[in-house]
Amino acid sequence: MTPTLRLQKTPQVFDRPGDRAGWDALVAAAPQGHLLQSWAWGELKARFGWRVQRVAVDGACAQVLFRRLPAGLGSIAYVPKGPMLDFADRPAAGRLLEAIRSLALARRAICLKIEPNLFDDEALAQRLSALGFRPSAQTIQPRRTILIDLEAEPEEMLARMKQKTRYNVRLAVRRGVQVRAGGEDDLSAFYDLMQHTAQRDGFHIHSRAYYEAAHRLLVEPGLGRLLLAEHEGTLLAALVVMAFHREACYMYGASADEGRNLMPTYLLQWESMLWAKELGCQVYDLWGVPDEDEETLEARFPERSDGLWGVYRFKRGFGGYLGRTAGAWDLVYAPLRYRLYQAAVAFRNRRQGA
Repeated sequence: MTPTLRLQKTPQVFDRPGDRAGWDALVAAAPQGHLLQSWAWGELKARFGWRVQRVAVDGACAQVLFRRLPAGLGSIAYVPKGPMLDFADRPAAGRLLEAIRSLALARRAICLKIEPNLFDDEALAQRLSALGFRPSAQTIQPRRTILIDLEAEPEEMLARMKQKTRYNVRLAVRRGVQVRAGGEDDLSAFYDLMQHTAQRDGFHIHSRAYYEAAHRLLVEPGLGRLLLAEHEGTLLAALVVMAFHREACYMYGASADEGRNLMPTYLLQWESMLWAKELGCQVYDLWGVPDEDEETLEARFPERSDGLWGVYRFKRGFGGYLGRTAGAWDLVYAPLRYRLYQAAVAFRNRRQGA
């Protein structure tokens, strides 16, 4: 039974375990409600250095993550894929932002960083600016992605794929690749494969403890699934997909060097989409491609395989459409400490790029 939602002008803080159902109902009711605003996601981040506070005012809501900064600078308040509100309703937006501000200042936050789960739009940018936000160069979630329509029938979804991708999905089946749901006993093998993939392809991964916590908090309760692709008992590839309300997200993936000719990653994605469709999801987010317009992507990807370009080559074959979110926006609370923090980030980036 769906909990009754209380709409009120005064802030309501959701900070007790019994508030979980009410919070998730609020998030699911919002058109832009997202997994990263779910209670379970907040629990996961709380295990790894973030403080979490959830606040709602008159139906608008935000799960705010706080991270302490070094050198006594205070903290950052961050709302991934949120907040959930109608930015065109300026009074409602103002009430929620004031409630967040009260929480943020109590934690000496230098700014509020938001990454709305809304497509890039000039009118939205103007509304954010009018509320005091400024565009931020420091984004956390991928800004551009490929989205798959799950409301179509499976045969139509296959027909929308690039011919080579569709062929590879079927080839994996013909060559005996089998996909199964993994459990806790498979986490060690999954993490070993993640480490191998990260070393080979040069990207950062979380700790083993992080993936174990994600499995307990999201996969085991049914918000996600660990899928393993095997051939004759050998693990070839694995992924973790998570879902909340209308949207599923491809979160983590890994593959071995051997067995690539069997195309296991193609079959894994297909089975992941079918799982999400069975849950009732309408959209499957392939989670991140280079932030370039479609014409540039199509012109450049044949000659590029570094970074996210190789990822784009793989993901574009599944027949989705490019979506670009509004990106990161900062509402500054402490201008001096904010400038010091920006300078420190710029210095770190220069050193990493040297």
